[in-house]
Amino acid sequence: MAVHEGSHRPATSRPGQQTASTAGAARTESDVFLARTLAVVRLVLGGVFLWAFGDKAFGWGYATPGGAAWTDGGSPTKGFLSGVSAGPFESTFHTWAGQGWVDWLFMLGLLSIGVALVAGFALRFAAAAGTLMMGLMWLAEWPPARHLSDGAPSMSSNPLLDYHLVYAVVLIALAAACAGRTWGLSTLWERLPVVNRNRWFH
Repeated sequence: MAVHEGSHRPATSRPGQQTASTAGAARTESDVFLARTLAVVRLVLGGVFLWAFGDKAFGWGYATPGGAAWTDGGSPTKGFLSGVSAGPFESTFHTWAGQGWVDWLFMLGLLSIGVALVAGFALRFAAAAGTLMMGLMWLAEWPPARHLSDGAPSMSSNPLLDYHLVYAVVLIALAAACAGRTWGLSTLWERLPVVNRNRWFH
């Protein structure tokens, strides 16, 4: 009786199985790359807010000269708001300029948003607060104006889309993408009982 050697063929993958596995690995690598990219954007934007806070608080000699810092008795909002010269809220911003409550809200906003972005937690709060802040600053600069209140050209480069709106959109995107879970404390933050019970806090 003849025995046929080699009658058992090595097991092979089903058609499409290897392709699906490769595609899954590619998606995983792509997801990791995207998560890390968003984390970098989060850190950079957080640095923007923290730098603005530090410069206005301590007068590092850039936007805020030494001696005019908040810690030296200066106002972080008076110069900007008193210089508003266009838009329907011009007089309102002039009234707010230098007010103590406005200074405190502005500085606490810069600090809290910056810390949340860099540390990678409470990004929805950061997005809400940052969007409100950027919206108010957009109203103060009022890009739609072609001329200032004194008749001079406004030199607005775009009547709608300026950097304040870009920052707001990026903040919302970072919160929606849970960008704090990579290189951030978002995972630990989400485990807190009060946060876990309220999904909006994420």
